[in-house]
Amino acid sequence: MHILILGGGGFLGRRLAKELIQNGGLDQDEFGRLTLVDIAFAEDRLHDSRLEFIEADFSDQVTITNILQQQPDVIFHLAAIVSGEAEKNFQLGMKINFYASLQVLELCRKLAIHPRIVFASSCAVFGCDVSRIITDEVAPKPRSSYGTQKAMVELLMNDYSRRGFVDARSLRLPTIAIRPGKPNAATSSFVSSIIREPLRGKKASYPVPPETPCWILSPKHVIQNFIHAANIDEKLLGEDRVINLPGLTVSVSEMINSLEQIAGPEVTKLISYEPDAFLQSIVLTWPPYFETLRAKELGFVSDSSVEEIIRSYIAEEGIENIKKQH
Repeated sequence: MHILILGGGGFLGRRLAKELIQNGGLDQDEFGRLTLVDIAFAEDRLHDSRLEFIEADFSDQVTITNILQQQPDVIFHLAAIVSGEAEKNFQLGMKINFYASLQVLELCRKLAIHPRIVFASSCAVFGCDVSRIITDEVAPKPRSSYGTQKAMVELLMNDYSRRGFVDARSLRLPTIAIRPGKPNAATSSFVSSIIREPLRGKKASYPVPPETPCWILSPKHVIQNFIHAANIDEKLLGEDRVINLPGLTVSVSEMINSLEQIAGPEVTKLISYEPDAFLQSIVLTWPPYFETLRAKELGFVSDSSVEEIIRSYIAEEGIENIKKQH
């Protein structure tokens, strides 16, 4: 079996590759090849004889044609221009988030390879009344270019699956927290920063009011859900291949309070509220309340508490000198 990860050099792509190498997890035959595609990779690359790194722009037609001609069985499509950057640079967002995704689907159709595709969509496809509970029946109404681009690709994934060209499933991801490393251009980047930076003794800020609720999911469970999605029989999905992933609703202040309980007040003193009109214009349109019955019936998972997420991050990153709570 040949697995392809588009966006394999990013945080989630690298983590997914590591999980597949170390623990497998796909119900199909043991994979013999794992191809990672991205514009750049970290210097400390993963090492495994089954790994292939392709440093390229996946929107390049020649590159992606050559890759798809190798007939991957499973494609994890995680490549994207993040929300804030897609809003500021409309042309780039459309090129990568929409046209490049359409190109992948078209090439799958023309080459007649019929891969199983797990597409990383986003809850940013919703932009309705934020007090409303989003159920599986609520239609997307994005209020950002990023959300619009994701919603358009979801529709394409559904139709190309209906026509039998691919076997796709689109996962609407909550905000991922806590991401390690440096802040990125995502409008939700602060959700990770207000935990990650103070734990390293650095200042952090958040741009929305402290009572703002967010819909979040840990990296650990995102990866678990990616692999689970690749294992679901298409007969269980029918023609609707879009799934709202389960998550956890927590306010900014609740996240900070949980961090204080775990790490102490000296850590949370490093966090400040710095309003940002541009970020608020996007983040405050994302609904934080979801009822994900279909996802739970299909076996997708979420975190139990924000404390679990923070403690897991501390353990994974090997952060020391944290106040012990019993």
